[in-house]
Amino acid sequence: MRKSQFLVALLLGFAASPSFAVDKVSFGTNWVAEGEHGGFYQALADGTYAKYGLDVTIVSGGPNVNNRVLLAVGKLDFFMSANSLQTFDAVANNIPTVAVAASFQKDPQVFVSHPDVANFADLKTRTLFVSKEGMASYFQWLKKDFGFDEAKVKPYTFNAQPFLADKNSAMQGYVTSEPFEVEQKGGFRPKVFLLADQGFSSYSTLIETRRDLVEKKPDIVQRFVDASIVGWYHYIYGDPSAGNALIKKHNPEMTDALLTFSIAAMKANGIVDSGDTTTLGVGAMSDGRFKDFYDKMVVAGVVKAGLDYKRGYTLQFVNKKVGLDLRPK
Repeated sequence: MRKSQFLVALLLGFAASPSFAVDKVSFGTNWVAEGEHGGFYQALADGTYAKYGLDVTIVSGGPNVNNRVLLAVGKLDFFMSANSLQTFDAVANNIPTVAVAASFQKDPQVFVSHPDVANFADLKTRTLFVSKEGMASYFQWLKKDFGFDEAKVKPYTFNAQPFLADKNSAMQGYVTSEPFEVEQKGGFRPKVFLLADQGFSSYSTLIETRRDLVEKKPDIVQRFVDASIVGWYHYIYGDPSAGNALIKKHNPEMTDALLTFSIAAMKANGIVDSGDTTTLGVGAMSDGRFKDFYDKMVVAGVVKAGLDYKRGYTLQFVNKKVGLDLRPK
């Protein structure tokens, strides 16, 4: 065998075997499996994580599960945080976590109203069903920037019936789920107002990990971020059936109809892919966006001034244009 032939055979042998050891990692979601988690389930189900040398276990969240705490104490390697406020909270409370990617460019938080509401400002005249968490976060911004009134708020218990019964009301929700529920139970298509389109500039569905993992094993962090990004492209623009099947396995109450609605809503509203992601790739983050949202939350009294909020995230693993070739032209 010639030397050149031997080298080719040797290289082919390396190519046929894994180029790195498989690393086991765990990823905790912030709720039971649903379409809003689709990119992660897709990456697991279609083998993307495996292609990146990762053996991933997804640990579902839920009403009685606090995966964020499990991340901080080392029981999980990655966690799906709800929004940028949790990034600021980690800094304020010296929690040793850091956001490394933002799966959602837009927070999916919405108000759902009856069809007669003409515009966003008209919501101020309606009874609003808002959760305790909503009152402590985005509603404070609505008060400061738009003049919303707490006197018009009633507790939201994650039940659409009070809203359906009161035609002069609106309720909070996610663009990917509550509008579907209203159509199914109320028999009408509601008006939907996405807070992100009104200036609520939080990132959402961020990937968090611990600082020690970033410092000691950045390669694992990079591979998890990259594979998750590819998973989102596959889920949004490709065939999501593998991810959906795994979602339904983890959450038997999930339906095909809701999953189809959720994907369509994410695409139509640019939840995953819009703004910076069109040139930098899914998962993109920027200092400017974090500063904009932080400044708004300080003015609204949600976050304290002087917080070193930049300690809560890093741009080290994003904005690398990963997966852009999978984006429809």
